[in-house]
Amino acid sequence: MMLSLLGCAQGTTTTVEQATAKRPGTVSVIGAISGEQQAQLEAALVPFEEETGIEVVYEGTDAFTTLLPVRIDSNDAPDVAMFPQPGLMRSLAEEGALVPLEAVLTREELAQYYPESWIELSEVDNEVYGIWYRAAVKSLVWYVPEEFKKGGYQPPETWDEMLALSDRMVADGKTPWCLGLESGNASGWPGTDWVEEIVLRQSGPAYYDEWVEHGVPFNAPKVQAAFETLGQIVRSPGYVWGGKTGALSIPWGDSIGGLFGENPNCLMHRQGNFASGFFPDNVVPGEDIDFFPTPDINPDYKNALLVGGDIFAMVNDTPEARQLMAYLATPTPHEIWAAEGGFLSANTQVDLNVYPDVISRKEAALLTEAEIVRFDGSDLMPGAVGTGTFWSGIMDFVAGTSAADATEKIEFYWPDASEQETLEQESLEQETL
Repeated sequence: MMLSLLGCAQGTTTTVEQATAKRPGTVSVIGAISGEQQAQLEAALVPFEEETGIEVVYEGTDAFTTLLPVRIDSNDAPDVAMFPQPGLMRSLAEEGALVPLEAVLTREELAQYYPESWIELSEVDNEVYGIWYRAAVKSLVWYVPEEFKKGGYQPPETWDEMLALSDRMVADGKTPWCLGLESGNASGWPGTDWVEEIVLRQSGPAYYDEWVEHGVPFNAPKVQAAFETLGQIVRSPGYVWGGKTGALSIPWGDSIGGLFGENPNCLMHRQGNFASGFFPDNVVPGEDIDFFPTPDINPDYKNALLVGGDIFAMVNDTPEARQLMAYLATPTPHEIWAAEGGFLSANTQVDLNVYPDVISRKEAALLTEAEIVRFDGSDLMPGAVGTGTFWSGIMDFVAGTSAADATEKIEFYWPDASEQETLEQESLEQETL
């Protein structure tokens, strides 16, 4: 195996560029993946190395978002970067630090592998820059089919149907929802996914983009309306296991466990595909647990999906980097990791049969069929908001604060451009100490 792994950058004295200096036939890659997932990425790149003779030198680091700009500024950039979310990729592309994908694949060629909705997510100023690799789908509501069968319940297709189903469950003496927002310093983040989902489905993708980019204030009426729509779940009597106290105090990874057992605590739980990591060991996907997509709210925005994922982009335009990027667009590296489990792809050429269970196949189908796709909004907002006041604002709202007050506080603390630049510089200095 040719793939060289430099390990965590914080403990590495030799950089990727230094390691590949004056060595033709190599391509350097930096990303945030490490550990077991790094080994899976390694396996997916083996066919490329064997076919081309090009050695891939990969560096995994938990300081990716601060380390990559430093490397670029110091002329020590890797050839390819694997971005854990598109925000930084867009910023670097706008600065001219990345190579448009047109150097490797035309948009028409890329469309052979990806839906238009995903290609749009990799665009900056009408230029495509990235190739999506590992994806996550967040728009899922989990349930136990046997419990639905006992109650004579059917998965809803609209938000109003879901509320009606919840009312029926309460009338039957059941608790419709489990919700856990506790996550240490990150408490509240599962609620941000709810709000993002609602903004997208209620007000549409164009408005969602404006909101994420602060083109509209965080306390705009439509954003407040999204909080109020979340309130239809978290504030309705009998809807949530443990009430607001339970929602605020139950660890997010434990909350889905309420679906299981002879007398389950609840009958529905909204969470992304990564929730499968918290299923009991004896659960059989597709039999003991299933999901339905988050129901539509506004019929004008049907078939929308909230997603996450990793995207590759080219930093240095070398023949080796071009060949690697072309390989990453093909189904081969996607299918290799998908067969191992814990991996989804939006690549339409990936054979769904390679996924190890029916749930993964259904999730992957959603990713390739969605007509409207948007990335997790909090990941794209300034850190002070997306990983700060938005989280705490959700906790305040669930505890009883009005939508107007919760969103106004978040808006008040949204940093202006100069404040954001200062915060980013302070973060960069801290990471490089």
